Amino acid sequence: MGNSPVRIALKVIPNAGKNEILGLTNGIWRLKIAAPPDKGKANKEVIKFLSDLLGLKKDNISILKGQTSHNKIVEIEGLSSEMINQRLSDF
Repeated sequence: MGNSPVRIALKVIPNAGKNEILGLTNGIWRLKIAAPPDKGKANKEVIKFLSDLLGLKKDNISILKGQTSHNKIVEIEGLSSEMINQRLSDF
């Protein structure tokens, strides 16, 4: 694929009824995650959810900043910024 990694900003709301994307606001993707923010469970769920939505391996997605915060910076390898935004918008 040859794309350099893309970084996206997330605002994560844990303990939701289900995993879902709420949309893009001011350049930040807002999403709900069913897992609690306990011992990294929500972070693992964010990576799994994004990998499913984007059709990538979990190894291609990493949380660079915000391990213990609602606001996170996530790095994604294997897709262009346009493809990531398109796939997240389609959800």
